Amino acid sequence: MKTISTLVATALLLAACNGNKNPYDASGTFEAVETIIAAEATGTIKTLSIEEGLTLQAGQQVGSIDSVQLYLRKKQLQAQILAVLSKKPNIASQVSSLREQLKQAEREQQRITRLLKADAATQKQLDDANAQIAIVQKQIEALQSSLGITSSSLNEETLPLQVQIEQLNDQLSKCKVINPVKGTVLTKYAEANEMATTGKPLYKIADLSTIILRAYITGDQFAQAKINQPVKVLVDTDHENYKTYEGTIEWISDKAEFTPKTIQTKDERANLVYAIKIRVKNDGFLKIGMYGEVKL
Repeated sequence: MKTISTLVATALLLAACNGNKNPYDASGTFEAVETIIAAEATGTIKTLSIEEGLTLQAGQQVGSIDSVQLYLRKKQLQAQILAVLSKKPNIASQVSSLREQLKQAEREQQRITRLLKADAATQKQLDDANAQIAIVQKQIEALQSSLGITSSSLNEETLPLQVQIEQLNDQLSKCKVINPVKGTVLTKYAEANEMATTGKPLYKIADLSTIILRAYITGDQFAQAKINQPVKVLVDTDHENYKTYEGTIEWISDKAEFTPKTIQTKDERANLVYAIKIRVKNDGFLKIGMYGEVKL
């Protein structure tokens, strides 16, 4: 009887030990790539149509910052450009009178040429007519050159103004709050009618469609883990049950570190561990900061 009792006690002890054995190799907490979206302009926030928990698309406009003063400065610069360009000479109209003189000189030259053939004019008269044509042509060339230089100078005078307009266009575009990445709003830092300055955080966003479990493994497990290795991720649903997810190791640290206080590994006696990141597709149940376990 004594022997049987001893065997039963030993069996119960072994069962208890097996029951306390962790069903996982490492544990950690879930995190995501969080992006803080800041204002790119200074002014009063006119609209900011976001709330915590709202899912946003990349490229979606979610707000606007007052841009009236920028718009008025742009209109002023446009008016200055028009005023400068209004001084440009009309080359065609100013040269037209000389072109008429050229046509008249050419007709006179042709008339004298006919008279010379009929011995009714002298060679000097023809030379004078040819000289008159040359003079008018040079006058046209000189006037065109002068007016062209004036026009080019006025065009160049508007270039700095056009650059300023481009700068204002860029500043005006930044008055629109455009969400740059797809994700869920985690924290909202500002409200409509508040004053925004360049660089002021407006909200924080993260893509939670996939989430990352940062866990820690021992040196023995380090040799077994590989990039792109599929693993099982376990998450508590209650005190007794787990929910299982498929995960993939996407990063393994090459440097050992002391075991974080909040992390338990399979070998709790290990002082040094290696961090790994496991990407898990989120069905909506996983949250940032939740604990998860890994089965390699």
